[in-house]
Amino acid sequence: MQRVLVIGPCGAGKSTLSVELGVKLGLPVFHMDQLNWRPGWIESSKDELRAKVAAVTATKRWLIDGNYGGTLEDRLSRADTVIYLNYPIPLCAWRLLRRIVRYWGRTRPDMPEGCYERFDLSFFLYVLAWNSGPGPRTEARLREHDGKVICLRNPHALQIWLHSLPKAPS
Repeated sequence: MQRVLVIGPCGAGKSTLSVELGVKLGLPVFHMDQLNWRPGWIESSKDELRAKVAAVTATKRWLIDGNYGGTLEDRLSRADTVIYLNYPIPLCAWRLLRRIVRYWGRTRPDMPEGCYERFDLSFFLYVLAWNSGPGPRTEARLREHDGKVICLRNPHALQIWLHSLPKAPS
């Protein structure tokens, strides 16, 4: 695993896993939210985001977390491993609400400074609609890369998989 994607519904724990896995594998970690957003929740243009992603994926070793459908195919084509946290949506929604409360008015570690945590109803509804829109679209794209996809359906399956990985050399 030298070029790894971590994707799945918001609230599944992509960023948390990415940090842990980055340490375990000795890979630099890039969060799509940090690549996309600027302070004050100002979004990069599509061209800016594509250029930032291209610069990362052109390197030999990386771990990128986040969905961002507009750049997903480029990342999928370069990745050697895709970890899909296909968790139940009620769990993801609960975790998302818990994260909002935990970081309210502050910047999360996986976000750029100045993007203060807030509740966004349309974003929350997007998470609730994962299984009827974003999820099926993501899974259709993953079918083309089946041999490199590890689909984990709950936190227990993730822990079993993590424990199965060889220990990183010291």
